[in-house]
Amino acid sequence: MSAKPRALTIAILAMGGEGGGVLADWIVDLAERNGFVAQATSVPGVAQRTGATVYYLELFPRGEIPAGAQPVLALAPVSGELDVVVASELMEAGRALQQGLVSKERSTFIVSTHRVYSMTERTSRGDGRVDATKLLEGAREGAARLIAADFAALAEQSQGPIAPALFGALAASKALPFDRSMFEDAIRHAGVGVQSSLQAFDAGFTAALVPKAAPLDAPGAALGPRLAALGERIDRDFPSEAHEMLRHAVLRLAEYQDTAYAQEYLDTLLPLRDAGIVLVETGRHLALWMSYEDAVRVADLKTRRSRFQRVEGEVRLAPSQLLDINEFMHPRVDEIADILPAALGRWLMRPGWGRTAAARLTQRGRIVRTSTIGGYLLLYMIASMRSLRRRSLRFRVEHDRMAVWLGEVQRLAAAKPALALEVARAQRLVKGYGDTHAHGWRGFQRLMGVLPALEADPAGAQRLGDLANAALSDDTGAALERMLATV
Repeated sequence: MSAKPRALTIAILAMGGEGGGVLADWIVDLAERNGFVAQATSVPGVAQRTGATVYYLELFPRGEIPAGAQPVLALAPVSGELDVVVASELMEAGRALQQGLVSKERSTFIVSTHRVYSMTERTSRGDGRVDATKLLEGAREGAARLIAADFAALAEQSQGPIAPALFGALAASKALPFDRSMFEDAIRHAGVGVQSSLQAFDAGFTAALVPKAAPLDAPGAALGPRLAALGERIDRDFPSEAHEMLRHAVLRLAEYQDTAYAQEYLDTLLPLRDAGIVLVETGRHLALWMSYEDAVRVADLKTRRSRFQRVEGEVRLAPSQLLDINEFMHPRVDEIADILPAALGRWLMRPGWGRTAAARLTQRGRIVRTSTIGGYLLLYMIASMRSLRRRSLRFRVEHDRMAVWLGEVQRLAAAKPALALEVARAQRLVKGYGDTHAHGWRGFQRLMGVLPALEADPAGAQRLGDLANAALSDDTGAALERMLATV
């Protein structure tokens, strides 16, 4: 504290369900029981951030208040005037930086490095994710002191919520004039979930004592015994700069279909093994294309034990509680045709009584309760069609398209590697299913249609990349058409 008494200022940025209000209540109780006057306010945020809220607290030492007077405490945070800023998630940390709440001269910044993607990130047709590493670097540069760790993971390991883990980090930071036992007494005094909260508090306290944040890099892909031969082949037949990507790819494709499918993937890439970055980007996008989304894939993911366990963890299912999971399913005729044998699928897609009957049956969605035997077996039956996928209409169509795309990449790789690289990256337009997939495929076709003209252009690679970005920038295709008019 300075010679002239002032309020300690704290801002907590948290999303709905993360216990930001509980954390604020603990701090108020902590302060009031230990010689401070406390005031807390909250400002609701936007729905796109799942009810993100800013909780603002001011603490003033009771002993510094003259007799008969009361301190004047602010109702909202002021830029550059915060002693502590707590962010329950990395994007909330970015929001605090953007609003100027964090001060290089004054602020202790406590950040959980886990991510909950915003709606704009999720709905972007390209890779709309904010760079987490740069955001964390900005937090480190913008604060007087940064304490960063994955407090959500620590809380989960301790079988407690994230709020007490952040409370533990606040205690360890020494940014407030209270010792650890006072913080723990505030949790005990609240009387709710005391044991699990104290466990998470201890985990957060310990993590905050580590001098630097946990790395954000994803761990490398580990290939088990079933895929060991593929791992050996990757090491033997492909350059080292592609090894990590290829391991992730074969793991994904073996899980999506089978080991033979992953083997076919490596066979397909062999002609490009000396193409450097073209190999890496082609391999990455080919793996994504070969694991296209269909009804079989959706059913497979929804019937996995890991999915039920994840949902149980998210809702914190107690042993005495029952959990029902309702899935809203609305397959269209073309999505049904996609997973049928090619000849039958083409018949169903043609105008006639078959298509009419299927359209009538699927015109309204239905609720499938996968937590019941009947609902689970329905999706399990669809998931079991994975063994028939190679004979399906969608498989034939997608692999014919892949062959044309790969042919263009291979043709250009030696003479025009920069253009070949952009052709490989253009695959990012083709994703999803239904309208999303159809729109992306139309944009991809438009790009491939102007490829001959771009081959004669010295800036053809740059222009193709710009065209792909334009195609991803809006759902109407207007931006792409405007740019195509200049080719």
